[in-house]
Amino acid sequence: MKKSVLTAAALGALVVSSMTACGNDAAKTVAADCKPAASFQTLSAGTLTVAVPELPPFSTYANSQLAGVDGELIKEFAKRNCLEIKAEPTSYAGTIPAVQSSRADVAIGAYYRTSERDKIVGLTSPVYTDEMATVSIEGIDQVSALESRKVGTVDGYLWVPDLKALLGDKLTIYPSAVEMQADLKAGRIDTGIDSYGSAVEMYKGDSKYKVTAVQPDARVKASKEPAQIAFPYIKSNSGLGAALDATITSMKSDGTIGSALKGAGLPETGADTGAPRLIG
Repeated sequence: MKKSVLTAAALGALVVSSMTACGNDAAKTVAADCKPAASFQTLSAGTLTVAVPELPPFSTYANSQLAGVDGELIKEFAKRNCLEIKAEPTSYAGTIPAVQSSRADVAIGAYYRTSERDKIVGLTSPVYTDEMATVSIEGIDQVSALESRKVGTVDGYLWVPDLKALLGDKLTIYPSAVEMQADLKAGRIDTGIDSYGSAVEMYKGDSKYKVTAVQPDARVKASKEPAQIAFPYIKSNSGLGAALDATITSMKSDGTIGSALKGAGLPETGADTGAPRLIG
């Protein structure tokens, strides 16, 4: 995360993606008469190299298939711009460095738009939001209802400081959702707070628990302004950034993003991101 941004040598490695005909690799699956929606550069002509961490339901890569919400949307971007996709599986921690060091054009994986991240990679306009959700038997959706309950959440989320102030010693903070799930099932807490997408994936086979979006409450800022998800890209490649932003706008308008969210069991309302904002 702290590595230097692109050098001139790295920039020189960028090559122009074809606008009148796709590159040799892209020609395998992209029609010869394909007309790209925008003109921009990629690391390899006719190909979009994508860093992919394993993070369902947002991004997965198995059996040579890119999937998840982000996977479906980046495939649509490539399709509209006549590009073949080259997936580069990475660890979650290694994904941003892969883009920063020009080993990938763009990354997927539900990355938040943060001020720190914005210093080292480009960040697209918001694609969708990652909403705060409860995991409970009853389907709790009000912050006020949490005040009388034993609540757990995962360290690092935007809502943690506000919940600390509101709940005090009624709140248990876990290093990961795995430990929180264990305590929830053991009855040591009765409500978990997690990212909606992460919770849907973790509890999808457990009918006992309901994953419910939290209604906005001024006392917990993240319930009113959920984190915005972006696609990180090579910071110096402004042409790619502009093309991604234009496609995101189009996919919001034509319902593509809402449909992708719905297909993953996430709220379609996540496509209503509001104006761009950075965390931190």
